[in-house]
Amino acid sequence: MTKKKSQKVARALRTQLFHLTNPIFFETLLLMLTGATDVFMLSRFSDDAVAASGVVNQLVFLICLVYMITTLGTSVLCAQYLGAKQKKNVAQVIGVSILLNLIMGVVVSAGLYYFAPQLLHLMGLKAHLFDYALPYMGLVGGSSVFLAVVMTLGAILRSHNKAYYPMWVALLINIINIVGNYLLIFGHAGLPRLGIVGAGISTMACRFVAVILLAYILFTRVTGVPPLRYFKPFPWDKIKNLLIVGLPAAGENLSYDLSQVVITYFAVLLGAASLTTRTYTMHIVMFSYVFAIAIGHGASITIGHLVGRARNQAAFSLEKYSIRWALVVSVAISLLTAIFGKQIFSLLSHNPDVIRLGVIVLWVDVVLEIGRAVNITAVNSLIASGDVLFPFWTGVIVMWGVATLLAYVLGVWLGWGLVGIWLAMALDELIRAAVFERRWRSCKWQNKAFTH
Repeated sequence: MTKKKSQKVARALRTQLFHLTNPIFFETLLLMLTGATDVFMLSRFSDDAVAASGVVNQLVFLICLVYMITTLGTSVLCAQYLGAKQKKNVAQVIGVSILLNLIMGVVVSAGLYYFAPQLLHLMGLKAHLFDYALPYMGLVGGSSVFLAVVMTLGAILRSHNKAYYPMWVALLINIINIVGNYLLIFGHAGLPRLGIVGAGISTMACRFVAVILLAYILFTRVTGVPPLRYFKPFPWDKIKNLLIVGLPAAGENLSYDLSQVVITYFAVLLGAASLTTRTYTMHIVMFSYVFAIAIGHGASITIGHLVGRARNQAAFSLEKYSIRWALVVSVAISLLTAIFGKQIFSLLSHNPDVIRLGVIVLWVDVVLEIGRAVNITAVNSLIASGDVLFPFWTGVIVMWGVATLLAYVLGVWLGWGLVGIWLAMALDELIRAAVFERRWRSCKWQNKAFTH
């Protein structure tokens, strides 16, 4: 390939990447805004409600990571099979992934609903927060089956380069959530003032609407309903491949979130002000890495297509390009957030201890976001290529050996508080970033495609 033609191909791939990244970015931003809106509106109701919702959402998200087993596998397999033009395999993956996540969703939702008190006790939640947390857990956790299906449908649409459909659905859901929160949390338009229960009802309704819309779009405008003959005999090999990709890929996420649950427990030990500050900060800093998530997902899909076509060199170059953009945008946003930290926290809380602590943590987070931007992009790229075990084992070792252990040592034992916890998390992100990027540059991920 001549240099001129190579440059033309590279430009085409980068254009394709941003055609995926832009809608994924806005979709992710809108979904984060949904959570941030809940926090902001609940902060007008009660700081205790914010703290309770933060613990519940951390726990629900952790347990809902079982859905990512299927979702991540679906995204990788669909991308590779589409790249290799294996249409029957694509249809089979769509069918078994929706069925698998639906079954898991019913089981997980029932567990979150019926065992809510026991799970919240395990999180170390203070007794005075249980009146807020239990009803919210029943609504948000009990409706997680809808979230399971939404995640699967969104992954299928994005792998087909139709990322703008989930984006528009996310926009509509955001509007519904804001209106629902306004009416139900504060009791407007003659409705009862339900507080945190109102936020839970609004979340549940939004998830149900999202399922209906995404299913309609997928089966009427994108793929059509997979023919029944594709599932006779049942394609057990597709479930096997979903698990081969999904278990370690979701395991890396599970390891991170289990680590975060333990770190949240450390924040609980530090007192209500630290827990409230952590809850607010986690929602604020999400906007620093939203672009990294978007370009990481866009790179994952594009690299999956390239790997399916056996174009490994193009995939190698695209990952490096993606990381550069992820770093620039994430660090810029985190710096702006830190500069205006006092103004941001003043909108959320009137507690001077929360505001002071939150501003300091936001400056530490600038360093953290350097590592996180690289991690998100590099891990997505490795998984898209089929190299799924290395990110899992690296994540388990470093997250627990650095982030969790040092969070206790610095934050609790040495008494550095929430700042010490954030320093431990930043060191973890930087170490993993260096390891993952070295793995990608070694090219050991090549020849792991499922289309061979």
